Amino acid sequence: MKSRPAVPFVPLPAAECAVRAQGHAPALRRRLAAFLYEGVLLFGVVMVVGLIFGVIVGQRHALQHRQGLQATVFVVLSMYFMWFWTHGGQTLAMKTWQLRIVSIDGAGLSLQQALMRYFSSWLWFAPALVGAWLVGWHQSKWLYGALFGWMAIYALLSWLHPQRQFLHDALCKTRLIDTRP
Repeated sequence: MKSRPAVPFVPLPAAECAVRAQGHAPALRRRLAAFLYEGVLLFGVVMVVGLIFGVIVGQRHALQHRQGLQATVFVVLSMYFMWFWTHGGQTLAMKTWQLRIVSIDGAGLSLQQALMRYFSSWLWFAPALVGAWLVGWHQSKWLYGALFGWMAIYALLSWLHPQRQFLHDALCKTRLIDTRP
């Protein structure tokens, strides 16, 4: 079996990023694949954070110091995303799938845009979680159905945007672009 030669990494010039920011978003399938891969990578990050937190506070079971752990994970994830988005516009998964986040003019994200994007990206999960909690599904098997159903609806809503961007990108004036040569 012949292997394909590796494509050398060549960063996109600012002018090319600006042009690509005006076009359509990459295919939904690629964006969701990057999303799934990001989740796999973040599983490791969350496990390490949980281990360090548990050792520091002397946690003996999962419900002990639960809110502190959740807040710590939330802050660490925000630092992870904001660092990568403001330093090159690509997380590890986005590099793998050759995607980059830029502002609407093609420039890199400011710290304020990255923070806004982090908070607004919780639109992927928060409506379903709040809805499940309100109807009493937060401790039932229906929680996962509500969560995955909402995530599918949220992803499909990108088709309503003229450039096929997700709602949180439209709100933050950011664009996900393809970095393939």
